[in-house]
Amino acid sequence: MNKFSKDWESSIKVKNSLIHGKGMFAKNIIPKNELVLVIRGEVISGEECEKRELEKNNVYIFWNGKTYIDTINTKVIKYINHDCDPNCEVFERDEESLNLVAIKDIMVGEEITMDYGYEEIYENCNCRTCISPGKA
Repeated sequence: MNKFSKDWESSIKVKNSLIHGKGMFAKNIIPKNELVLVIRGEVISGEECEKRELEKNNVYIFWNGKTYIDTINTKVIKYINHDCDPNCEVFERDEESLNLVAIKDIMVGEEITMDYGYEEIYENCNCRTCISPGKA
């Protein structure tokens, strides 16, 4: 997964989401296994992460395996919404960034999503997978 044909960040627009608030949407078809964007932000310690999450209700922090990346001041990635059946996944890159990669083809106008991966999200999940008709 280290070789991508391009970074698709310019193919993303932020607009209102049916999942929650604003979301990230594809302006072009983004093929499976392509780099959607590189997640960058302020690198912070675990202690600082806990402080920010409590003080600011900051939910824009990513863990990269060694440090935390606060993306609250970014233009796009902070708008990625959760889905239990996501079309993207986060992969390690380096200590200061992560890769957001398409795990299935993403169609024009489709919301770009990931599984947040923490237990609390599943208790009252309102993602498109959980609220779609016919889900048991």
